[in-house]
Amino acid sequence: MTFATKALVLSVITVIGTGATVSAQNLLNGAGASFPAPFYQRAFSDLANSGGPKVNYQSVGSGAGVRQFIAGTVDFAATDEPISSADAAKVRRGVVQLPTVGGTIAIAFNKPGCNLRLTQKQVADVFLGVITDWKQLNCSAGKITVVHRSDGSGTTFAFTNSLSTFSPTWKSKVGEGKAVKWPVGVGGKGNEGVSGVIQNTPGSIGYLNQAFVKGKIKAAAVQNKAGKFVLPNLKSGAAALNNIQLNSMLAGEEPNPAGADSYPISTLTWVLAYRSGNGAKAGNIRRAISYLLSPVAQGKADDLGYVPLRGAILNNAKKAVGRIGS
Repeated sequence: MTFATKALVLSVITVIGTGATVSAQNLLNGAGASFPAPFYQRAFSDLANSGGPKVNYQSVGSGAGVRQFIAGTVDFAATDEPISSADAAKVRRGVVQLPTVGGTIAIAFNKPGCNLRLTQKQVADVFLGVITDWKQLNCSAGKITVVHRSDGSGTTFAFTNSLSTFSPTWKSKVGEGKAVKWPVGVGGKGNEGVSGVIQNTPGSIGYLNQAFVKGKIKAAAVQNKAGKFVLPNLKSGAAALNNIQLNSMLAGEEPNPAGADSYPISTLTWVLAYRSGNGAKAGNIRRAISYLLSPVAQGKADDLGYVPLRGAILNNAKKAVGRIGS
């Protein structure tokens, strides 16, 4: 092989190698909560189409996302339950946690002709299996099929956390968590799985992020702490989120918020990033997460079924992005 040929081969290998490095830096992998998945996937698609980094987000549930984050197999994770101090201590690279959007958890049902209004006790009693027939809820008679999550889920944590405030019986018998021992019902994986079961099962009822309430699925009006029956939407979700106070890790919850306009089952959702060890990807990770908090992405939240962040919560989230280091 002549010197010129060797030089040409070396040049080609260098270009290919450089291209692969650039490609790897531009491709980010995230995994976790299904609750915000439609919001994330839309925002990350818009970001890539505008020339930004490409983000592959897998909707695997909060529990699986946190496990992958601890294992270091993703660039970031997402969860509807803030990371616990015990889990955060397992992450040697450090944790940057920040809220990205809010949402309401609808009591979602498939019962044509039923205009469902539920007290907080009735919500708990349905999922306890105490209420078993639709006629007990002032709808036409028929068996109630309860649908719940089968995977570890931050949506389940937020939902069962509210049920524990609604019902002392629920709190003592079931409690709250990403996964609980359900007294009744059938399971579906992710918000997508629960939505699919409800869509295809007349007489079913479950819990879903508001974004998944569509087609045959309707949302019940739920009685709030002030005694008002409220549907999940932008106004009721924003009123509820105004009650949340964040701690130093930007975590916070209010499982039964005050206020006549508040929807009683509302939550923030969070992204988890590494404080260090991000290397050449650090800039793109910051760029991707900053885009979620941008006016463009937040401005589309309502149309997608979410509650945009505002005020101090949004400002603190933006500041936290700067703590994502290389």
